[in-house]
Amino acid sequence: MCVKVACVGGGPAGLYLSILLKLRDPSHEVTVHERDPEGSTYGWGVTYWRGLLDKLHEHDPASARAIAESAVRWSEGVAHVRHLTTRRAGDEGHGIGRHRMLEILAARARSLGVRLEYEHEITPGNPPDADLVVAGDGVHSALRTHHADHFGTRTTIGRNHYIWLGTSKPFDAFTFAFVETDHGWIWCYGYGYGCGYGVGPASGTVVVECAPETWTGLGLDTVSAADGLALLEKLFADALDGHPLTGRADADGRARWRNFRTLTNRTWHRGNLVLLGDAAHTTHYSIGAGTTLALEDAIALAGALHAHATLPRALADYEQRRKKALLPAQSAARHSAQWYEHLPRYIDLPPQRMFALLGQRHSPLLPHVPPQLYYRIDRAAGQLETVRRFKRWLGPKVARTVQARALASRE
Repeated sequence: MCVKVACVGGGPAGLYLSILLKLRDPSHEVTVHERDPEGSTYGWGVTYWRGLLDKLHEHDPASARAIAESAVRWSEGVAHVRHLTTRRAGDEGHGIGRHRMLEILAARARSLGVRLEYEHEITPGNPPDADLVVAGDGVHSALRTHHADHFGTRTTIGRNHYIWLGTSKPFDAFTFAFVETDHGWIWCYGYGYGCGYGVGPASGTVVVECAPETWTGLGLDTVSAADGLALLEKLFADALDGHPLTGRADADGRARWRNFRTLTNRTWHRGNLVLLGDAAHTTHYSIGAGTTLALEDAIALAGALHAHATLPRALADYEQRRKKALLPAQSAARHSAQWYEHLPRYIDLPPQRMFALLGQRHSPLLPHVPPQLYYRIDRAAGQLETVRRFKRWLGPKVARTVQARALASRE
């Protein structure tokens, strides 16, 4: 159907879509346009979970294997609260350097015949000549912004300030650290990521967050980027084990502190233009799902284009399916952000209980139930589920035993 496709934006979603389109039909003419030079990227590590890896293996085993081999894994979480530390088992997580992921996907796309054009910016004034134009150019998408009224773009600005940083600390678990200052709480989470085959965490990513009054009280709104890093290294020295932090500054030398922008769109397509990844939607970083959701967008769009004979039907199906699939993640992200914005409600609990509720921060009930009561209810529910699982396991065994005894008595 779409013999000529232009993907605007050379991030994971655009590259992966190009791979899937060529795998389904090698005759497609697919070009990825990226405004930055090849090898340049923002951010440090990308997180994903086992579910995404299974989907990648299903759709393109070759790139999935390369991504898995370059990533590090963890199955525990660690929380530092004041001077106390607690550890909990968790789901299997994976971390890979964003640069390494893009390198893998670009090489795979090239091997399939995708044309990659770097340092080539697409604007509303010079749209590509294609049957389908995919706007995968991020939250500030120029193509989407040009038609913002049509797309019904809406942006909500979060209350807290945050910053993405790198570190040489090779975290072996997903790590949280909460530090109390004279101006309120400041916290971070960190994770390791891999950059090559068969190696451990090369380094780590650290995301720091705090309330506006803490940000200004600590002077993070006025100090230079270098002085800000020095202050954060001191505050999080225990979690970092003395490792330094690295960051990128804006043109004026200021650190890149931001307020998270939750972006939604009423519709995702206009004529032959369709939105993908952060250009279509964003979810708060605290659930670690941004890259996963963007790649799932690419999978869904490739599937819809293959399943339908006309472009309008394919794009309508893609939008409907992805909007429905995103609802749980968007709800989880919203409640997760609110948990951090109301941190004082939970921080004085015993560390094990606070960490348990940190893991429950996606729950829509948690803000409306006293934390101690919620913890007890959650514990009781977990114990009941353990009993139910034991009964399900025990039931067949008891039945076989009873049956065997009945047969023996007949003999």
